[in-house]
Amino acid sequence: MRVLIVKTTSMGDVIHTLPALTDAAAAIPDIQFDWVVEEGFAEIPRWHPAVDKVIPVAVRRWRKSILNTVRSGEWHRFRKDLKARKYDAVIDAQGLLKSALITRMAKGPNFGLDKNSAREPVAAKLYDFPKTVNWEQHAVERVRQLFAKSLNYPLPEQPGQFLLDQSRFDDDLIKNKSYVVFIHGTTWPTKHWPETYWCQLAQKVQAAGMHIVIPWGSEKEKERANCIAKSSDHIEVLPRLGLGGIAGVIANAKAAVAVDTGLGHLTAALETPAVSLYGPTRPERVGAYGSAQIHLTVDQCPKSQLPKADPEIFTPMTPDYVWPYLEKLLQEEAS
Repeated sequence: MRVLIVKTTSMGDVIHTLPALTDAAAAIPDIQFDWVVEEGFAEIPRWHPAVDKVIPVAVRRWRKSILNTVRSGEWHRFRKDLKARKYDAVIDAQGLLKSALITRMAKGPNFGLDKNSAREPVAAKLYDFPKTVNWEQHAVERVRQLFAKSLNYPLPEQPGQFLLDQSRFDDDLIKNKSYVVFIHGTTWPTKHWPETYWCQLAQKVQAAGMHIVIPWGSEKEKERANCIAKSSDHIEVLPRLGLGGIAGVIANAKAAVAVDTGLGHLTAALETPAVSLYGPTRPERVGAYGSAQIHLTVDQCPKSQLPKADPEIFTPMTPDYVWPYLEKLLQEEAS
């Protein structure tokens, strides 16, 4: 059986889809998946053993210059790849109009979320077999249910398993050190934990005898990483790495501290213990999914008179509040 998945973005959404592949592979032993995904995340589906072919798409880039996309032949090559095989099922795991249109272009019966379940209800009009999936649950569980209903197998009762092939990661970057990863970069300004708080937490980690490594993905993130590094003698700002390199670093860490970002979801998928920090967002439906994942939200924090942090929403989530949770994870890893 061959199935095409359409789940193009974002990093967290792509990662949230992986446990559904694990379920399907256990229920249907001969199943293989192809996957349409944004070019920037094309590495991720290849980490799952049930994925055969990845078909990169570049909607984000193409829509900036549609004429150039047509002239360059990129659109033609994408359509050719998409239509090269006839599928037993095509599943839109995104629920957007753009993903539904791609799903409709592929060869094979197509499945997706119905109008009451999709993020963009109009997308449901394009599916042959729209399925109802309850909103009131985590995104991982929603995708698992969509796959089970689309491919007609019973949904496993146990939590979802990502089943990443870690042999594909570069794990030689940091040797002979016990370290914590600080995952500080995110797109929303209000999702950033204050830089001063990172610096203070770094000092607590150092005092506990641990090394700290900090990845980055943009010049602005690199600048923040270098500023945090000045606060402690045992911080290593990594070179710019691809996803495989960052995955290798995270997989070998003793623990991580992460804001609400794609690499935080990758940390959970790699089963690295982590403390995730949530300010304007809530973890119930889209938080880091997996074992040894601690979610801290600002409304959990004690209310007290503190100097305003930047961003202000994180003022009550001080390093003194975060550190005991991280310390507990480190102690559990050491035992």
